Amino acid sequence: MKSSAWIWRITASVSVIVTIVLIFGFVYAFNDINNPQGQPLVSGDKADISAGETSPEQHESVPSQPVLPNQLQVTVLGDSLAKGTGDSAGGGFVRRSVEQLNEDGRSAGVLANLAINGLTTEGLLPKLDDQGIQYALKQANVIMLSIGGNDLFQGSGLLEEASSSDNLEPDPAKLMSALPQASERLQTILEKIRAINPDARIVYIGLYHPFADIEDLLIPGNIVVTAWNHAVMEIVNRDSNMTLVPTFDLFQHKLGEYLSSDHFHPNGAGYQAIADRVVQGML
Repeated sequence: MKSSAWIWRITASVSVIVTIVLIFGFVYAFNDINNPQGQPLVSGDKADISAGETSPEQHESVPSQPVLPNQLQVTVLGDSLAKGTGDSAGGGFVRRSVEQLNEDGRSAGVLANLAINGLTTEGLLPKLDDQGIQYALKQANVIMLSIGGNDLFQGSGLLEEASSSDNLEPDPAKLMSALPQASERLQTILEKIRAINPDARIVYIGLYHPFADIEDLLIPGNIVVTAWNHAVMEIVNRDSNMTLVPTFDLFQHKLGEYLSSDHFHPNGAGYQAIADRVVQGML
């Protein structure tokens, strides 16, 4: 392996990415403070308040998250993670979350799990126009969504490289290349789900880095997963009834304990850790 070439390439790429992120963040923050234009994704009957009509107290207030009903009807969308692939018990985080909610005194059930192995944001987006899927979304008061991992890892060819190559030379630009369009599609997906169901609690499962124990994949994978989760947070923060469930830290130092034999999907313990976070984020 050309280790020195890889080190210089990764260092240069990381420097460029970090510089771009810092510049973008500064410009975004400056414009947002001096000329705020963001609109919440949530739809409803909330009246708009102009800047001149907003009191100091209102400037400081943050919309509170709606109270979770006692009767929960869950519809699930997304990829193999939402399907529970890798869990020998077959429950995944969905069933485990529902069981835990029932144990906490609520009445929770899964209306439909529409997850598909290998699904990407590009594949999910047109499915939201399907009448059957829209019906399942409309009937739910909780919508769980896991999507994006295939966009980044499968779309970049990283899954194939990790399983078949002994001389990995990962290119951060290759990993980052899928991020802009995929994150834009995710925003459209969340907006469409919210338009279909204005009132449901939307729970998005954040990404973890399944290849962090492979030295050559640690830095570029951490960069792209962190960037993705940050982009999701920017979207979710606009809607008081959306929740981002972070998983990056759960798996960061416990891949051997939480991953299944395919080195990508969680095992039962990994799904249980996610389910615990889901319930914590919902209550």
